[in-house]
Amino acid sequence: MPSDVSPAPRLLRAFVAVAEELHFTRAAGRLYVAQQALSRDIRTLERELRAELFVRSTRRVVLTAEGERLLPHARRVLAAYAALGEEFGPPGPAGDGGRPLAVDAAAPVSTGQRVLDAARAAAPELEFVARYRSGLTGAAAEIHAGRLDAAFGRYAGLPRDVRAGLSHRLVRYERVAVLLPGGHPLAQRETVPLAALAGETLYAGAGNPDTEEWTDYARTLFEGRGIRLAGPFPKLEGEQEFSRVVRARGWSVLATEVFIGVPGMVLRPLAEPVPLSPVSLVWRRGLRHPGLRVLTEAARALGTREGWCVRPPGSWLPERDAALLRAGG
Repeated sequence: MPSDVSPAPRLLRAFVAVAEELHFTRAAGRLYVAQQALSRDIRTLERELRAELFVRSTRRVVLTAEGERLLPHARRVLAAYAALGEEFGPPGPAGDGGRPLAVDAAAPVSTGQRVLDAARAAAPELEFVARYRSGLTGAAAEIHAGRLDAAFGRYAGLPRDVRAGLSHRLVRYERVAVLLPGGHPLAQRETVPLAALAGETLYAGAGNPDTEEWTDYARTLFEGRGIRLAGPFPKLEGEQEFSRVVRARGWSVLATEVFIGVPGMVLRPLAEPVPLSPVSLVWRRGLRHPGLRVLTEAARALGTREGWCVRPPGSWLPERDAALLRAGG
């Protein structure tokens, strides 16, 4: 590629959207532009870079080698533009404050929902619009696409290039638990030692592209402990469908202490060691909205009052999470 080109952020945003969706219609919908305009921007970018970025056919879109090479650079450039806006953009209501703040709370019963409720109570003059994607991987894609402002979840479970355009703040260490059928031998225990799950198969969202950070957590936790991860299964939409499938298949489920109840099943915290799942407030780098400040203050106040960020003795974190938190990133 030539070294003297500086593609406009709009062109790079178009490229990243198509590269992530591998579908022009979906990418256009993600950016709220006409497909013809998106195709025109991609052709302009290819002309400026003098490189073909996609192989297009009537059935599929595939990144070329040049497109693969450009993608991480494009994400870094967009993250730098966002950081520039965060540092020098107009503060407060003069920036994004005149519009609602779209926040993914993960689930109606969750740490994110509690923070959101507290923020609404603290600033009733601001509009917070709740979304419920259930997974940070899916929410992060929505943040990068501009359809979402903030979300809650396991930040360290996101790929490095995705984290490059995001900022985060630790909100809580949620204790990890197992959801067991009522008749399971371990269901009678108050807590379940990890060693007692050896030989068991647990569902942890494998096959759901929105919750890949949670499946990765489970894989790390299970490694070397003889616990099997249930194989990929199509994404389960909604509490009712989740409950139906889980009960029908007789699954045990890796969850956290704030997980929804399922009729006929019991939630038991894990122990020896105590696994913790870090939950962060995650937002688009460069976001300037008064609602974000309200959310972070609500999270801080709740965490201080309830000890959300205190790690109990004998707790466990994946090394990737621990390293990221130690580094402050």
